[in-house]
Amino acid sequence: MMLIRTIRQEDYSAVDDLLRTTFSKTANGYRNEAALVGKIRADPTYQKKLEVVADNHNQIVGYGLLSEIHVIGPTTSSLGLCLAPLAVQPAFQKSGIGTAIINELESRAIKLGYKFISVLGWPDYYPRFGYHLASKAGIKPPFPVPDETYMVKELVPDGLKGVTGTVTYLDAFNH
Repeated sequence: MMLIRTIRQEDYSAVDDLLRTTFSKTANGYRNEAALVGKIRADPTYQKKLEVVADNHNQIVGYGLLSEIHVIGPTTSSLGLCLAPLAVQPAFQKSGIGTAIINELESRAIKLGYKFISVLGWPDYYPRFGYHLASKAGIKPPFPVPDETYMVKELVPDGLKGVTGTVTYLDAFNH
């Protein structure tokens, strides 16, 4: 039975393996996502509730993590989340696990009072969950990326009202 649950410390090495395996099979390749996750966990804003695994009979087959971001505008700073990384073991892709992880993370984010999530990802995947071009919302990434790969989603009505500017990630993303 597939279960989406909060990560446990004993899952950490399985998640590291999953990230290495999954990302090495993508067009962009493995880019140290496992080390990034470790750095996010060390950040004071880290929330264990926003890190989940897909557990299939005690085997970790999927993973997702939300961490805090700020959108810094000329006169405002808005707190939100970013989804990074999201991974499903290649043998289990296209079976609804990624959808289940995203839905669970979004539900948890809403309960914690967050209003939006950004993602840098595949433009043919995330729009089905309601993610749309961040640029159309007046939100820019802090680094150059193809416009169609940088997306945002409101978690609540008017969740992006008054939110414009450039995203600032946790320091974990900068090293």
